[in-house]
Amino acid sequence: MIDILAICGSLRAASTNSALVAALATNAPADCHVTIYDGLGRLPIFNPDDEGERTPREAAHLIDAVTRADGIIVSCPEYAHGVPGGMKNALDWLVSRDAAVGKPAMLVHASPRSLYARAALAEIMRTMSFALYEETALEVALLGKKPPEIGAILAEPANQQAMREAVKAFAGFIRRQT
Repeated sequence: MIDILAICGSLRAASTNSALVAALATNAPADCHVTIYDGLGRLPIFNPDDEGERTPREAAHLIDAVTRADGIIVSCPEYAHGVPGGMKNALDWLVSRDAAVGKPAMLVHASPRSLYARAALAEIMRTMSFALYEETALEVALLGKKPPEIGAILAEPANQQAMREAVKAFAGFIRRQT
């Protein structure tokens, strides 16, 4: 069984990125288990003085979850041509840890317009030594859709199949990394 941690970079209640990671978890292949990290909004602002024995509980939970996972999937919106602060903060908590080093990671997208954030997030994660899987990009265009429309789009058989295939391909990448 491949254990994948999915992280949404949005704190919005009706986030399209949250909907996408939830759908990925639901549509994962039988040999993959996708857990959604839900602590982004509870993470304190990163401060290097609070590492080691002083690491806050929620940051320690994130670090442990990333360490235990076989791979990480991130779905993140773009704010002002960049990565939202909450997502960057979560990554900052991982910078000086071994959790990210060589950890397989895949970016998925709920908007075709988030090109700057995609590039910035990929650069940040490569710099942190994540093993970024870039062979199969998953994008489900949900930008501007209301929750009922989002649900209908994510329930379309073609999109469910695309999600399954993307996670399956990522699981193959994870297996090749170990």
